[in-house]
Amino acid sequence: MDQITPRTLKEILDGDGKIDDQTPVLLDVREPWEQAICRIPDSELLPMRQIPATVAQLDQQRPIVVICHHGIRSQQVARFLDQQGFQRVINLRGGIAAWASDVDPEMPTY
Repeated sequence: MDQITPRTLKEILDGDGKIDDQTPVLLDVREPWEQAICRIPDSELLPMRQIPATVAQLDQQRPIVVICHHGIRSQQVARFLDQQGFQRVINLRGGIAAWASDVDPEMPTY
């Protein structure tokens, strides 16, 4: 499992939007109430508790950037996906809080 900083992810998204020549899935594993406060554009909400039951629906061929509030839940999900055979799983270091701090200071925080 790899780690990515918010600034590096922003550079990728502002560039060609690809990791390893593929558009990544931005997988937000927070709860719906958290995503209602703030979110990274184009991220897909799939709360952490739902991952085991829906893992087969995720595309193992695309890079997956896992996002949460501070990077702890996302790291746990990224490890789980790695154990399930996903080849390109990336944890957003510091989560959405670091994104708000380092990339988008106008983003609401909680």
